[in-house]
Amino acid sequence: MQLVVARVGRAHGIKGEVTVEVRTDEPELRLGPGAVLLTDPASTGPLTIETGRVHSGRLLLRFAGVRDRNAAEALRNTLLIAEVDPDETPEDPDEYYDHQLMDLDVVTVDGSEVGRITEISHLPSQDLFVVERPDGTEVLIPFVEEIVVEIDLEEQRAVIDPPPGLIDDQAEIVSTRDAEDSAGDAEDDSAAAGEDATEAGA
Repeated sequence: MQLVVARVGRAHGIKGEVTVEVRTDEPELRLGPGAVLLTDPASTGPLTIETGRVHSGRLLLRFAGVRDRNAAEALRNTLLIAEVDPDETPEDPDEYYDHQLMDLDVVTVDGSEVGRITEISHLPSQDLFVVERPDGTEVLIPFVEEIVVEIDLEEQRAVIDPPPGLIDDQAEIVSTRDAEDSAGDAEDDSAAAGEDATEAGA
């Protein structure tokens, strides 16, 4: 199974390093020196990670054969893709890979249907479930223990205990956004996420 583990950002310095937007909860495993990654677009890869370091809170990588700023800048926006065994699971039993969470049904603790997970958004503060509701609107659910109280992979469902207003407020915001989209005036929303998340990317 192929999973996106990072996106290349801008060049850093003059020696071929690039910033990366990490999309995995296991960067030390997926993005360590020696890792060979496929790419999208495929023409830029495969890429072998030569060095990695953290600078000002951002992960910097240098790839074999990329020696200057121009070569690094040419990789900007490239997606880095790892080959992952579909049966592989994270070491921490409370963590999950994105592909395990996709398409799970989301219900509240009292059994009310909320929708279906269509995307996992990894942001600096926490991770978010993007949940499509039966009426086609979307709601954003922070993937934290206080809200997501159970992940049942056998039953293919995520049980949530949302604080008052979370679901209704979010649904209303998205519905309004959809209405604006039809008028051509909408802007893309971006979601943020947190360190107390109990989830995982690839």
